Amino acid sequence: MKSYLMNVWTYLDPLYYKCTRLQYLQGESESNTILRVRLTRYKGGPITLQDGTKILKNDLLLKIHLHNVRMLKELEGVSSEVKRAVYIYHMVKRSLPSLAAYLSKHQKSSQIKGIIGITSLKTGASRLGFELAPIKSKYYVAYKKITLIPIQLIAGKKRLNQEPVYLFMSKQHLLGEYR
Repeated sequence: MKSYLMNVWTYLDPLYYKCTRLQYLQGESESNTILRVRLTRYKGGPITLQDGTKILKNDLLLKIHLHNVRMLKELEGVSSEVKRAVYIYHMVKRSLPSLAAYLSKHQKSSQIKGIIGITSLKTGASRLGFELAPIKSKYYVAYKKITLIPIQLIAGKKRLNQEPVYLFMSKQHLLGEYR
């Protein structure tokens, strides 16, 4: 079942990529990172990050997405959840310098306040410099839980439907830590 879902997802991913306006950090066709990004306007409530950056409704942020198909292919054969978590942590950590370079060179860099992501993979996020914030809308949480089920099934997660959260990092922190 897992291999069937993985094959289907592998074929659907390019369509998902085009429909979501995602971009690779190092070129359109291939990336050395596990992250894909797009610009977004923040629609949540006000957030003040630890470095004092205030993120308000309609602020411009760079939204990060894990390249799930690629990540899962790299994790094939790693059965321990702890080893998987450590591997994902290091994949994201290796990607952050490329993200910092992308952000600093972006034509709208001066307008972008930071980065945002939504995940249920919270382990190690704060050590990478992310700040976690709950998603306040019950409907959006339910929607994200449903959309995360396929990846959790393919990944062999024992605990399905973990609560998704927002991940934030200010532009200053990203550039100061990873550039």
